[in-house]
Amino acid sequence: MKRTLAVAVSGALVLTPMVGMAQEAAIYSGMDRIHPAWAQNGMVVAQEEIAAEVGRDILKAGGNAADAGVAVAFALAVTLPRAGNLGGGGFMMVHDAETGETKAIDYREMAPMSADRDMFLDDAGDADSEKSRFTGLATGVPGTVAGMQMVLDQYGTMSLSEVLQPAIGLARDGIVVTADLADSLKGLESRLKKWPSSEAIFYKEGGAFFEPGDRLIQSDLAATLQRIADAGPDGFYKGETAQHIVDAVQASGGRITMEDMAGYKALSRDPVSGTYRGYEIVSMPPPSSGGIHIVQILNTLEEYPIGWLGHNSSDTIHLMAEAMKRAYADRSEYLGDPDFYDVPQAELMSKDYAADIRKGISLSRATPSEDIKPADLAPYESDQTTHFSIVDKDGNAVSNTYTINFSYGSGMVADGTGVLMNNEMDDFAAKPGVMNAYGLIGGDANAVEPGKRPLSSMSPTLVMKDGKVFMVTGSPGGSRIITTVIQMIMNVIDHGMNVAEATVAPRIHHQWMPEVLRVEEGLSADTIAALEAKGHVVEVMSTMGSAQSIVVDEANGLLLGGADTRQTSSAARGY
Repeated sequence: MKRTLAVAVSGALVLTPMVGMAQEAAIYSGMDRIHPAWAQNGMVVAQEEIAAEVGRDILKAGGNAADAGVAVAFALAVTLPRAGNLGGGGFMMVHDAETGETKAIDYREMAPMSADRDMFLDDAGDADSEKSRFTGLATGVPGTVAGMQMVLDQYGTMSLSEVLQPAIGLARDGIVVTADLADSLKGLESRLKKWPSSEAIFYKEGGAFFEPGDRLIQSDLAATLQRIADAGPDGFYKGETAQHIVDAVQASGGRITMEDMAGYKALSRDPVSGTYRGYEIVSMPPPSSGGIHIVQILNTLEEYPIGWLGHNSSDTIHLMAEAMKRAYADRSEYLGDPDFYDVPQAELMSKDYAADIRKGISLSRATPSEDIKPADLAPYESDQTTHFSIVDKDGNAVSNTYTINFSYGSGMVADGTGVLMNNEMDDFAAKPGVMNAYGLIGGDANAVEPGKRPLSSMSPTLVMKDGKVFMVTGSPGGSRIITTVIQMIMNVIDHGMNVAEATVAPRIHHQWMPEVLRVEEGLSADTIAALEAKGHVVEVMSTMGSAQSIVVDEANGLLLGGADTRQTSSAARGY
């Protein structure tokens, strides 16, 4: 009979199957280390505990990683409404262990067909952030439902109706409000109460707050989920639900039509890949900027002795920041929807280009951002995104990041659906050279066009070793997603951390503009002083990202899960 070990993960107690005492001692001999959760047959790591348990139960019932991924995505729409969604979109990396193939499922939102380049400009020709963030114009055609159906069609073993049942039950019967959910609803009161349809769901009668321990019932959302279970994606993109969404968006100034809804298509794309110290990095291609720039930054850093320089030493952070700045400068110029723009993917990810980048990096002085320009190449997200990672008993893997952009999206629930609508149109460049809500600058490659998908930083990523999955990772965090994923990879590969240690380690971020090196609390005053002496403008800020990751310990037959403690509801669940 297998023993179980209680492991503390993000304030919750995880019971996961274990191996013998001797093997346990061999794996973790130092009691001063932070231990990951572990399991033998399947692991789900997500930003919300109930949804993680839904995924684990699907695996235990015989479903594979794809089945569990779809079930988790729909469950998060109920249990983590600020980021989990039906009214948004995202990206999923799926690895099929039997064929060895990895595919990137693109279910990013699309601009309606009546969208135009200047739709977010005011009468003076300036970008109007109110239009692109808090009106119906902010909403792109949602992709989540279509994306989940594509995943099941191509990789799943269960029906859409089967994997929807947990989410339907949670919405119909209600969830117990956690302190995290209660706090987020209080913090976003002004955004949500702007819309009577939203206030009616997320606040008590008279506008009173839900408190921890209360029960939140989402009857309209349960009915919407049931329509999807009964009719498939047509239950969302056509008929009653679609009409409610179109009516709500248009009533608030938006342009989505029934034809836009019915015409939405998810896409299967080839992932981008590169190598780093003998590992293969497999990540999301455009319209994500994540995969390309993860590979670009790691290429730049590969020739430096990062492990020898030390984790979060001033020299290591300096080199990371310099590589990050140059990648984000390139992002501003060259990244967009590849169906509309010829992204110079091979050039950006080449080892030769990384060597050219290194020539411009001083080991002792920071290069001012104003002196860094996008490369002369041949033509060619929100903090409230959420990520989950899954590996099943057969080695299949899912890495999924999806969002409605801001916390609770635009704040608008489409009346009669329970569905919070995204404000992803703000991820387009409203005007070339103007920063979006995350300080990211975009150009013509990411200008608004009908049917186009806005550029994203979402970066669901797999790390492979000898053709097998070694690591599954990703994070929310808007512009900081890319750098969070990079540090997860480097912490494990360069610094020898286990997945839990890699997850809790303090993070840094530089995105070229503005000229600020952001660091989490935890760096020593001496390190910060050394960085400032090199010319960096250092700002200590609150937490960055919420990585949910799995490392496959093939030698010991274990799946090691790291749930990010930066979000109190995060959990790793295995069996």
